[in-house]
Amino acid sequence: MGFVASVVSVSGLGCSSDGVSTGGGGMRASAAGNGMTNSGGSHIGGTGGSGTNTAGSGAAVSGGASSSGGVGGSGPGVAGSGGASVGSGGTAGSTSGGSATGGGSGAGLGGSSGAANGTVDTRAMVKALGFGTNIGNTLENTAMWETGWGQPLITQAFINGLASRGIKTVRVPVAWDTYANNGVIDAAKMDRVKQVVSWITGAGMYAIVNIHWDNGWINNEKGNPPFSLTNDIKTKFANYWKQIGTAFASVDHKLILEGMNEEGSWTTDGQKYGTPNIPPLNEMNQLFVTTARAQGGYNTTRALLIAGFNTDLDKTCVPAFTVPTDPAGAGKLFLSIHYYIPWTFTIKEMNEGANDTQPVSTTWGTAAEKKALEDNFAKIATCSTDKKIPIIIGEFGVAVGTTPFISDAASRTAWMTAVAKAAVSRGMVPVLWDTGSEISRVDGAFSSEFKPAFDSVK
Repeated sequence: MGFVASVVSVSGLGCSSDGVSTGGGGMRASAAGNGMTNSGGSHIGGTGGSGTNTAGSGAAVSGGASSSGGVGGSGPGVAGSGGASVGSGGTAGSTSGGSATGGGSGAGLGGSSGAANGTVDTRAMVKALGFGTNIGNTLENTAMWETGWGQPLITQAFINGLASRGIKTVRVPVAWDTYANNGVIDAAKMDRVKQVVSWITGAGMYAIVNIHWDNGWINNEKGNPPFSLTNDIKTKFANYWKQIGTAFASVDHKLILEGMNEEGSWTTDGQKYGTPNIPPLNEMNQLFVTTARAQGGYNTTRALLIAGFNTDLDKTCVPAFTVPTDPAGAGKLFLSIHYYIPWTFTIKEMNEGANDTQPVSTTWGTAAEKKALEDNFAKIATCSTDKKIPIIIGEFGVAVGTTPFISDAASRTAWMTAVAKAAVSRGMVPVLWDTGSEISRVDGAFSSEFKPAFDSVK
């Protein structure tokens, strides 16, 4: 999210990381309310949940998807590292290449690498990923999983609604550690994430699953010294990715795994907003890629999303930041950058007294503000070219605001539109951060302020 600043009350915008920096990165709310919590933050647009729609326990859009995400079909399973066949019904094909059974009519897809529709090439995938959205403040909740920040349970109707309106990618932030038992991920929660992913991929969209902020354990926020990378953190991180990778090994290339959210912001001085320490981030990104690849199945070749430094453009687009060596070869990695600039408009909702030097802004769209946005995206594009890796703007969004600082509706639309256009025109994937204010959690309907931004890049 934007800046080095003291924590402010953010009634909707809570990235799930406590830090605020110039290109992205998270902010934790200082007070609970309207989608927020004082223990870890909601992101932009938090609104109270309006019900408790219960999700189905195993239904899948295209017929009988298994809990591991395979979609059934009557075509043959694909040999290689794990190819589930795709069809209109039936059971999933064997991950080792056996024939599928059931009533569907679709043929199995893939090649020797187990790739759905061919070999993974992240540059080529950008267009297919289209415009995305997050299911925010939900499965990454650290108080009461899925509903603790005021959201209803995710339903298949909501997921289908996203697909029917043209969303192509759904990012699924997840808190794994909060609910793990001695390092073992809770089986019921793993199954729930699998179910949601199966709905997303079954509806023809891409899914991104990550390890989200989860009380800051990756950053060692409460450690001694804080904001330092330790061997225990590396061991724990690899352990979780072994479990996640194994659980999703048979899910095809419609699934992208993302190593971290707005973490990786270790500092050389142990201070929260101190001097960035880039080498530990490089080490963890490499550990993520190596570990995920080793879990077999589609993991050997699927697209992986590595983290920028707190997903901050200025701290990521530096010579010290390096792209991991990928055992799968070139062209299978994305880099995550988040965009919440200027933070006084997108995030900040209350001033800190008369002497606040960065007061809330409720409008956006001056010539200088538009130029700053274009300059920032030009910098991200240069970084992408220099480091030879395509970019996913994994989060962007602007809070509605709270009285007396309600954001101007036209300005919100203008900012979201400008970000979407700047990203798409430069070959990046825009993924909205949403907790229900822009996209209905009932049927996926778009708000009147978001729809023009979405339509501008269709």
